[in-house]
Amino acid sequence: MPRYALLILPAFNRVYGESAVRLTRSELAVFGTATRSPISAIEETVIGGVPYVTFEAELGEGDVALLSNLSSVYAVFGVEGPLLRPLEMRPLDRLSSDLLTIQKYAGKTNEHFTKLLLNVTLLASGLPFDGRLSVFDPMCGRGTTLNQALMYGYDAYGMDVDAKDFEAYTVFLRRWLKDKRLKHTAEVVPVRRERALVGKRFNASFALSKEAQKAGDVQHVAVVNADTLRAREFFKPRTFDLIVTDAPYGVQHGSRSGGGGLSRSPLELIARAVPGWAEVLKPGGALGISWNTYGGGRDELGEILVKHGLVVREYPDFEHRVDQAIVRDIMVAAKPAP
Repeated sequence: MPRYALLILPAFNRVYGESAVRLTRSELAVFGTATRSPISAIEETVIGGVPYVTFEAELGEGDVALLSNLSSVYAVFGVEGPLLRPLEMRPLDRLSSDLLTIQKYAGKTNEHFTKLLLNVTLLASGLPFDGRLSVFDPMCGRGTTLNQALMYGYDAYGMDVDAKDFEAYTVFLRRWLKDKRLKHTAEVVPVRRERALVGKRFNASFALSKEAQKAGDVQHVAVVNADTLRAREFFKPRTFDLIVTDAPYGVQHGSRSGGGGLSRSPLELIARAVPGWAEVLKPGGALGISWNTYGGGRDELGEILVKHGLVVREYPDFEHRVDQAIVRDIMVAAKPAP
């Protein structure tokens, strides 16, 4: 059986880097569900003093292109005796990587982890990586998930209750589109219901070139500054292929409680929000959530998702420590097709 080696990106932060190899092994196992032949014998191997993730499979050209999108991969090699033969990487990324890396702020989710979460959610849906998909982050903060979706060529939609995060993202994306000289439109508009202001919405669209724009190859972004519990007020049922979100880590974030304060319980918030999220998700789509396990257990979260008609996928170990108060894990569930 042919053997391959993945070289891990060297740019992880220290804490995430400590889990990088194990997370890569888990992510690769999920990718194996979409390759032409099963992936087996996944393990960490030190070659020339450098750690690699090695595995066995019968990979075709399309499989190598698929694996080029692993969140942590730097290079893919075929193992030939004591030698490594580089294979051509063909990741989907169609925009400059600084879309993900320019923004620096406290609490920003590691962009490699965001890509991992998007990847495994997409694989759970069975939808093609190179399709024209719509991705919704119902607690989008300053847009890391939205930006990763744009990198893949998808349309990106978000909600967030924090006006400062909404403003920061709209300012950033407008500036970025202008600096890259991409043909685009962008505006913030009020959203009213029965003449009452219920939120603000940022709408943007862009194309990589004038030729792409004329051909209809245009990507869309829409972000609403409103409570995630009101998702159905702003988006129609069966709108999104994927829902991908990084839940609050037990701090004030995400949604207003009945008393007007911000919810501090991630699972309480998710339990209240999932009915609306499930409605705006297309049948055949998938929902991926990362959360702090100190704020609730895996079984409890699974029960919430199953209660609303979603089917939880049993994926490998993605649990990892972020800091002393946060141990992050991933849960992915699919919405059955009719």
